[in-house]
Amino acid sequence: MKLSPLEQSILDSFPVGAKQLLVAVSGGVDSVTLLYALTRLSATLNVSLHAAHLDHQIRQESAADAVFVRDLCAQWNVPCDVESCAVADLAQQRKLSVEMAGRQARREFLQRLAVEVDADAISLAHHQDDQVETFMLRLLRGSGQSGLASMRVCQAIWWRPLLGCSREQILAYAQQHGLPWVEDQSNKNPKYLRNQLRHELIPQMLKINPSFKTQIAGLTQRIQVEEDYWQEQVVRQVNELALPCADGLRLGRDALLALHPALRVRTLREALQQVRGDLQRIEAIHLQAIEALLSGIKSQAQLNLPGCWVARRYDALWFRATAPELPSPFNLPLPLSGELELPDGRVLRTSTQDELEGESAWVTEYSLAALSQPLRVRSWLPGDRFVPSGMFGHKKLKSFFSDNQIEIEARLTMPLLVCGDTILWVVGARRSGCAVAGQGQGKVLRVELI
Repeated sequence: MKLSPLEQSILDSFPVGAKQLLVAVSGGVDSVTLLYALTRLSATLNVSLHAAHLDHQIRQESAADAVFVRDLCAQWNVPCDVESCAVADLAQQRKLSVEMAGRQARREFLQRLAVEVDADAISLAHHQDDQVETFMLRLLRGSGQSGLASMRVCQAIWWRPLLGCSREQILAYAQQHGLPWVEDQSNKNPKYLRNQLRHELIPQMLKINPSFKTQIAGLTQRIQVEEDYWQEQVVRQVNELALPCADGLRLGRDALLALHPALRVRTLREALQQVRGDLQRIEAIHLQAIEALLSGIKSQAQLNLPGCWVARRYDALWFRATAPELPSPFNLPLPLSGELELPDGRVLRTSTQDELEGESAWVTEYSLAALSQPLRVRSWLPGDRFVPSGMFGHKKLKSFFSDNQIEIEARLTMPLLVCGDTILWVVGARRSGCAVAGQGQGKVLRVELI
């Protein structure tokens, strides 16, 4: 079988080792052409095909399009899953444009179905003209270089074998093989920005430069090569800057600020990518907000971004998919002899004895006679003050926390040993100068954190 240039592009870009393909079929000429070409090449490629169609329920004709795809796949002996989604309702629920909601719904449908049919790749019919439109859309929206790289032939599970083919090539192939397809009239609706580009701006650019589309397509390929290099650098940089963290990702602030701005913003993007899984809905304004957080005067502050939470915690920048759940306040009675399990799992052990044994960061001793009952262990309250041992006068606990760079989340879990309104011990951090026990001055209460 003699291969056309379109079929050759499919062979040349075929994902190595793929045995099962999920093919997205809208019913338009592009996806029908792709599906047909894949049926012709399936034996050569030793691959099985499974088609997928999502009815967005936006146009009156959409139900008929779904029937068309189902019948066409049956005629070509390709298994096909057809589902529908009220995209307009979804757009309202998610506060998105109809276009964006449709893309999200389609992506989620294809990813879910790919798992169900055990697909190695999801094949999409994007072509060179789509690539040019995507580039122009992102340019108008102020995307950085990473965004201007636009679509790739192979990206994770997504495969776009026609990305190097023009729409004219696809139409010629479809007509040569007598393929049927349906026309989506919404592709002519000028209210959509992509259609304005397709029917108004890009034709004007072609009048100025007939090679405009091929040059833009070539530019995206060159940008992608540079992006591949940058990606190697930023992954290495994130690994070097990462701090020990069992919850999300932390990067050292000083090391981030020492980076060249171009490398720093890409490192921040990579951190978001690792925590979120993608960069959808992340825009330049979000990265600028992180930069401001990083370089600002506030030692502790946070941002709620789309699909991500980012916080400055003194000398670190902390990335999580969601904000950490704040612990509940606690107020527990402390026995004079025995053990008390704290909310964080640690234990306070108490004993009453005649002699002093000595204090440490984890052990304090008090004159039992100077203490009123009951003793309690509670969480921090706004306005708390204490008299740190070795100092004169009271100090706000908030200031003590700041001086010792104790993070917001840790402050809420830090136990305070109190006697009435008096803080005896910021447990594990600093005791107060109250109720100090002296040798030979009576019973001693010994409190140990274990």
